[in-house]
Amino acid sequence: MNEQKYLPREIEPRAQALWEKLGLYQAIDEKTDSSESSPTGIGDPKKTDPEKDLYVLDMFPYPSGEGLHVGHVEGYTATDIYSRYKRMKGFNVLHPMGWDAFGLPAENTAIKLKTHPRKLVEKNVARFKSQLKRMGFSYDWSREINTTDPDYYKWTQWIFLKLFHLGLAYEAVVPINWCPSCKTGLANEEVVGGRCERCHTEVIKKDMRQWMLKITKYSERLLEGLDGLDWPVGIKELQRNWIGKSFGARITFKGQGNDDIEVYTTRIDTIFSGTYAILAPEHPFVEQNKTRVENWEEVEKYRTATKSVAEIERTAKERIATGVPLKGITVINPATNETMPVWIADFVLAHYGTGAVFADAHDQRDFDLAKKYSIPLKVSIRPEGVADFSKIEKLKECFEGEGVLINSEYFDGLTSVEARPKIIAWLMEKGLAKSETNYKLRDWVFSRQRYWGEPIPIIHCEKCGVQPVPEDQLPVMLPEVENYEPTGTGESPLAGIESWVNTSCPKCGASAKRETNTMPQWAGSCWYFLRFADPKDQTLGWDWQKIERWLPVDLYVGGAEHAVLHLLYSRFWIKALYDGGYLPFEEPFKALRNQGMIQGPDGQKMSKSRGNVINPDEVVDQYGADALRLFEMFLGPFEQNKPWDDHAINGVSRFLYRIWRIGEGLQGTGDRGQDSDATVKKALYRLIKKVGDDIENLKFNTAISSMMEFINLIEKEGIAKEDFEKFIFVLAPFAPHLAEDLWQNMQTKPYENNQSATVQVWPEFDVSLLQDETMNIVIQVNGKVRGAVEVEKSLSDDEVQKIAVEQEVIKKWLEGKEIGKVIVIKGRLVNFVVRD
Repeated sequence: MNEQKYLPREIEPRAQALWEKLGLYQAIDEKTDSSESSPTGIGDPKKTDPEKDLYVLDMFPYPSGEGLHVGHVEGYTATDIYSRYKRMKGFNVLHPMGWDAFGLPAENTAIKLKTHPRKLVEKNVARFKSQLKRMGFSYDWSREINTTDPDYYKWTQWIFLKLFHLGLAYEAVVPINWCPSCKTGLANEEVVGGRCERCHTEVIKKDMRQWMLKITKYSERLLEGLDGLDWPVGIKELQRNWIGKSFGARITFKGQGNDDIEVYTTRIDTIFSGTYAILAPEHPFVEQNKTRVENWEEVEKYRTATKSVAEIERTAKERIATGVPLKGITVINPATNETMPVWIADFVLAHYGTGAVFADAHDQRDFDLAKKYSIPLKVSIRPEGVADFSKIEKLKECFEGEGVLINSEYFDGLTSVEARPKIIAWLMEKGLAKSETNYKLRDWVFSRQRYWGEPIPIIHCEKCGVQPVPEDQLPVMLPEVENYEPTGTGESPLAGIESWVNTSCPKCGASAKRETNTMPQWAGSCWYFLRFADPKDQTLGWDWQKIERWLPVDLYVGGAEHAVLHLLYSRFWIKALYDGGYLPFEEPFKALRNQGMIQGPDGQKMSKSRGNVINPDEVVDQYGADALRLFEMFLGPFEQNKPWDDHAINGVSRFLYRIWRIGEGLQGTGDRGQDSDATVKKALYRLIKKVGDDIENLKFNTAISSMMEFINLIEKEGIAKEDFEKFIFVLAPFAPHLAEDLWQNMQTKPYENNQSATVQVWPEFDVSLLQDETMNIVIQVNGKVRGAVEVEKSLSDDEVQKIAVEQEVIKKWLEGKEIGKVIVIKGRLVNFVVRD
């Protein structure tokens, strides 16, 4: 056997040409009867049988000039394996692809290259698409969409109008995050470490007219909806923290005259130690009382300096606290009736709570500020069960935890939990407090002062005010321009195009002007998964029956970095559209999985500056697409970060050659009915079950390991052609090109029978041969049953424990816990003994 006969460069294009010719991967839509319609005009919800329909989706990419990278390959290979396997199991799979091509990345690159963003995007899309096809991904290309296509963004604008009519889109002058480099506003979610997430420039605050979306109206429902989702625990926790629900009280601190200050706190149990109040520098109280502030010049200087500091930096725990007193201003602590000075400090934010706090010895930043400026402090909480807390009493260290109240009048001896409702009730009787729930989530800044985005379909009329563009005039097209560079003045470049801006009011017919801000990049990705179900219809954004058939998405795969951007925004839009009667569901993604990062060979994140970037094109040139696919899946658990390993890809390439060699040896030999020996037959059946189970659970590395073990066996023991064909079908989701070529070469007329190995039925196996080989293991956490898993009897206790800890249902019970002990009762259960 000549090793050169396995030539991926010949095999892979041949297989891909066959798949395209046969149109194998197009999802099938049933014909629908739209003679009746829903109240909103989107169609009649006549439900179809969903059991064999499956929607598998990748987070669709921004088509960058650099093209496909190895991180893309990992996630896309995972969904491709899953989709191919499910088709072989008889499912009608919708597995589409499209392009998220509006926004700052494309525009900034186009400015740098002195080209038009549209031309850049077209070029990048063509490159991305050719790379994806070269990898053999089984996408339904008949459903391809592009957010920059007017036929697509017509419906993005239509959705905006629906949000406007629902009272969820409004105009306001607000302090926003402004990127001086990108020259546009940013949502809070787009600021990372005080810097623009795209260009890493330090962000400043700037008052500007913006369009806002009222995502805060959905704070509670966005929280509640998380409970029923099959999502990673960490992603759900990130969203919960970002929404930031807290239970507390709003307390009135009486001032001079009518100048009271309202404070929101979650720790009213510490109010007896409150010795001063702190306001956000932007708090309206400060400006309203400037004539009474004796050191106004010092205060104004501090307020000006604060504007240049990003919120995330202002609230960073490690930052040294600073502040300025409002000399001449005092308030009364409602619990102690003592007079308190009032300060401003930049770590207090105007939009969280009331923009005011009472400061005490039980908050580290309050404590540090008081120590720095010699402000008196008092202690009102001691640690529970601690005999010596002299350092806390003597104010040598800050105790921030909950404990037992001291120096708190009637409430001494109560725990923090016991005291809080009692103190609230006591102050409520005096008319000085009320219970309140708060959220950290802020409304979404939905404007960009840039060119490359969806025009916001709004018209400004001096007489009629803000008017929506009539739906029959959609899409509002982006004008073709030569100069699209940002102005930096707070206005979009569109503002200078008079022929586009000047229009007539749809209500009164008078002269009016178009809205010149554009939508952010996230607009198109908030709903693209709906359009894949019905990508061609121009009379409606989607057909109700098709939406009911395919949505919500069954499996969604992408990066964890989108937890509080795309994922949160999409959930908001879908809930709003559901409330408007435009959708029959209110959560878009049933199951979500995040792939780990493929790191450079040095274990660091890949970047040009480190010189550790791996170009997938070069890998495919050298080893073939199947080798790259298998390699990335074999590196380790799908959800974990994994460093690139040149040695490992060599091993995977050799593995594929070994399979090729076995197949070559079986061509034209023996009777197709010839049987393998019992050992091989049993191993094959075990493999079919193992790989199928692993694909269902996205455990691709262990599936590949099992296939490698099987090849080791049959190289020694041999295998019948009929059984090897079953192995080919097991291999097909992972290395579809090689599987196709091996199978075709076993047919009478290779590549001429209008059939493909990749859509054959997943092989069945004799269950009786595998009886008594597996066992059901109960999984407990602190003695309570939290799940179960079926494992092979041959596994060791350590292997069983490892499988148990990786179960998604168990992860949530172990999140944030320390495993102190693991008890394994062989063949029965695993019990994790944990503590906080």
